[in-house]
Amino acid sequence: MTPQENYHDWLRDAHAMEKQAESMLNAMSSRIDNYPDLRARIEQHLTETQGQIKLLETVMDRNDINRSLMKDATSKMAAMGQSFGGMFAPDEIVKGAISSYVFEQFEIACYTSLITAAEKAGDSASIDIFKQILAEEKAMAEWAINHIPDVTEQFLLRSAAEGVEAKK
Repeated sequence: MTPQENYHDWLRDAHAMEKQAESMLNAMSSRIDNYPDLRARIEQHLTETQGQIKLLETVMDRNDINRSLMKDATSKMAAMGQSFGGMFAPDEIVKGAISSYVFEQFEIACYTSLITAAEKAGDSASIDIFKQILAEEKAMAEWAINHIPDVTEQFLLRSAAEGVEAKK
């Protein structure tokens, strides 16, 4: 494959990844009842993610790249599976906070790679878009890692209290 073909394929992957993130963030946000700071930040990042999807679609349209309906559908199904699986964990909120951080790191790596791929494919017009998205992903990852101790502590306190829901 040429650098441009790989770049186009990775753009489709990034689009599918953001659609998955949108589904996961939506599901996570709707299930958080007792952790208002986490819910607010998840909802903020959901809005950012929806903007990222639009930005990726403009890049794809400008490069005449078709969206991969299969990749988008598969990623959404994976997100639904993750969300459904977490519903049964008694420590759902802690696992969700950790998973969120891990997913952000994956996104950071993908956009770091896309920047180089755009350079090699000659799509310099998209580099600033990827850098903008990368900065948002880094900010979310930073927030997530800094708040995992708080979420964990709140969970432990709620879990130890009689008659208090802790999991979400």
